[in-house]
Amino acid sequence: MCDKVVLTYVKGRGRMESIRWVLAAAQVEFEERFLTCNEEYLKLQADGSLMFQQLPLVEMDGMKLVQTKAILHYIAEKYNLHGKDAKERVRIDMYTEGLMDLMEMIMTLPFQTDTESKLANIETRAKERYLPVFEKALCEGIHLVGGRMTCADVLLMECSLMLEEKFPGILGDFRNIKSFQGRMTQCPAIKKFLEPGSKRKGQPDECYVQTVRKVFNF
Repeated sequence: MCDKVVLTYVKGRGRMESIRWVLAAAQVEFEERFLTCNEEYLKLQADGSLMFQQLPLVEMDGMKLVQTKAILHYIAEKYNLHGKDAKERVRIDMYTEGLMDLMEMIMTLPFQTDTESKLANIETRAKERYLPVFEKALCEGIHLVGGRMTCADVLLMECSLMLEEKFPGILGDFRNIKSFQGRMTQCPAIKKFLEPGSKRKGQPDECYVQTVRKVFNF
C-alpha cells in the first residue's frame, strides 16, 4: 500500500485549506495535483474517483476520500488530533463545524456580489455568535478540548487568521484567542506552515476565481 498522500483540488484555499492545515499540524507530507480545466474534473468523475462527484479529493492509506468533514475526522483520528473519548470528540466536532460554517462565509465571498454588506454580516456574526464561544472556552485552558492540541485548535488558528485578513483588529476584544494564536505559532509544525514557501495558500485572487469557474463550469 502506498503511503503517499495526494490532494486534488484547484490551486487555492477553498475547502481543501483546512485539510492542508490539519495535515501540516500532524506533520504529514503531501503532494498536490491542481485542476485547471473542466475536462480534468469530468475525468475524475468518470473514472469513479469522486464518490459524490465533488472535490476535494484526498488519496491516502489506499483510499480515495471525499467530503471535507469526513476527511478531517479521519486525519484527526489517525494522528491523535481528536478526543480521547466520545464526549471530547463531540465537543471537538461541534467546534470544528462551527468554524467551518464561519470560514465558508468568507470562502464564498469572491464569487458573490454586494460583498460589502456580506462582509459586514460576517463581521457581526463572528463577533456576536462565534468568537465569544472560543473566547470563553479558552478561559478554561490553553487548548479548546482535553488540554492538548486537536483539530479544533488547528481550525481555530486558521479561521482567526482569515478573519484578521478581512477585519484587522477584530480580535481586540478577544484576548484569549489572540494569546492562543501566539501559543499556536510556537508549535513547530504550525510555525513551519506559516512560513513563506509552505503549502499554505494565499487569499483568493482573480486568477483563483477564474480557475474555479473554469474547472467547475459556472
